[in-house]
Amino acid sequence: MKKASSQAASKVREIEPFDKRSIDPAKFKTDLSAADIKNLLGPIGGIVIAPFGPIETLSVSKMVGLGRTNITIVAPTVVQADAVPPRASFDQQAQSRKPTIQMHFQPSGYGITSVGTYIMEFTIEAFGQSTFNLDGGPITVNILNKGTKVLNGPTRVSLVFKDLPPSQETFGFLEQSAGGRWNWFSIQVRFPDLVLTL
Repeated sequence: MKKASSQAASKVREIEPFDKRSIDPAKFKTDLSAADIKNLLGPIGGIVIAPFGPIETLSVSKMVGLGRTNITIVAPTVVQADAVPPRASFDQQAQSRKPTIQMHFQPSGYGITSVGTYIMEFTIEAFGQSTFNLDGGPITVNILNKGTKVLNGPTRVSLVFKDLPPSQETFGFLEQSAGGRWNWFSIQVRFPDLVLTL
């Protein structure tokens, strides 16, 4: 058996190199402002906005929450748990299925005992214009802001689940239908910002 030469060994390259870009998903623009969410939920007069922190944030490095809350990743090209931040990368042209990221959410798993409205926010980065289907279910759930979204660059895309019972298990997904590569960083579930009428 012949030993590999040191020259051949030096030609080995890393299959998926570590991404050295500095990315801060907190700086990604959101598709819905607090005022937009207020308008979706109905008229209530003058506004004062007080944001709530997230109920849960799931990502490549944390894919399971409380109760039945979890992530499903469909047809990723690369999943990098050691990247900063961790991410799943998708390329529709390299797949036979439509690349999709989906979250299941169960409010009662977090000790929530009353009907509530929730924002499910997908943090992604699209490399060029891409078209997505933003939707969720089950069919009996009142979901706002769903539909076709054309996205480009770093963005946060929101589904609004209105008047969700605490025992209702629900899901939301972002499914690519056209376009190029994109990265998914996290999905966050939170209450809408507190809006006070003056």
